[in-house]
Amino acid sequence: MATAQYALLKESAGAAGAALLRIVVANAGHQMVHADRAVAMLAELAHDDPTVLGVVGLVESRTSTARALRELNQVGLPVLAPTLSADRMDANSRLYLQISAPNADQVKLVDAYATQVLKVDEAHVYYTTLEGSSLTEDLYVGTLVDGLRQRFGSRITRLDEWRTGQRLTGECGYAGLLFYAGRWAEFDDFLRALRECGGNPPRHLVADDSANRYMANPGLRAAAPGNLPVTYVSKAALATCAALRTAQDRRDDARASFLSWVQADDLLDPPRCRPDSEVQVGERVSLAYDAAMMLIRAVESLAARLKHADPRQRWEPESVNPVAVHAEVLRQNAGQGYPGVAGLIRFTPDSGEPVDKRLALMRVEQVPDVATAPVEVFRCGVADATGPAACGPA
Repeated sequence: MATAQYALLKESAGAAGAALLRIVVANAGHQMVHADRAVAMLAELAHDDPTVLGVVGLVESRTSTARALRELNQVGLPVLAPTLSADRMDANSRLYLQISAPNADQVKLVDAYATQVLKVDEAHVYYTTLEGSSLTEDLYVGTLVDGLRQRFGSRITRLDEWRTGQRLTGECGYAGLLFYAGRWAEFDDFLRALRECGGNPPRHLVADDSANRYMANPGLRAAAPGNLPVTYVSKAALATCAALRTAQDRRDDARASFLSWVQADDLLDPPRCRPDSEVQVGERVSLAYDAAMMLIRAVESLAARLKHADPRQRWEPESVNPVAVHAEVLRQNAGQGYPGVAGLIRFTPDSGEPVDKRLALMRVEQVPDVATAPVEVFRCGVADATGPAACGPA
């Protein structure tokens, strides 16, 4: 969000029609347990301040998150969610737009990888939902597990809930797909349990996209087995430092601009993607940046039309309302889609889920080795307007 704000400040210095972004941080608490209170405060703020035009965020696809979406819909505030991916979250709000691919696409990605690359026809799946939660309440894990059941069918020969302390010695040397379908907070303990396998680890461990939060934590990774490669789902493989530099070389304006912002001296601390100091960009940074910029471009478009209608009219914040901003995002998206840093974003008229959004599988050969960047090994979905949507090796 700070990167989007910074980009707009740089633009506005020389462009009268550039919008400025003011950010209000709303915290709904651990696992969104205080979402109701946060939404109530947002509703009051939006009522008093006409410049509040949308919400970027909401974390963890849970029943509390779905309830917050329904309440925000009643308030009339559009929501652009960078990372939510439980299937059909858009059913909770007609003003909801999702930046990341739904879980159905993640399941398709994992299935294609298992079939095309690993050449395995059997899978063991373990899921977690954190303490005090369940598959019913945790919509992310619940819809992911349901999707795996439907897509893999009889190829899943083990499907179990896993809790910290349970042993995994039965997976030692397993030659099929071992898929972790749980939350990132328990992935550390899951890997520690596999340490018991010693020199006979499972052959193909693949984790869902929640695991990227674990992979971004050097302290946690230090205790992982060094002989157990991990492949995990990424929603933003197009926005790694290496991918951004490649895009810059081919003069991809959207990604080159994003790269210049995250490298700047006066924004992030430390700056990211510098040639002399390879500090990576967080998995979620480009997704939230894309969401914020989509909202802003819609506001600028509406404001430009009002200015054209009456050039002498003084700008009034009430001239643009949140519902109109949502409609304008969809109007701008109706052609070739929005060229997001993390991949092309396209919506159909009847869904808030993106179509053919890019997903990738990243591989780390030695988890404790935090100095070596993950390598993209497989992908599905579209990067740019001219690219194919087919799944295949990177």
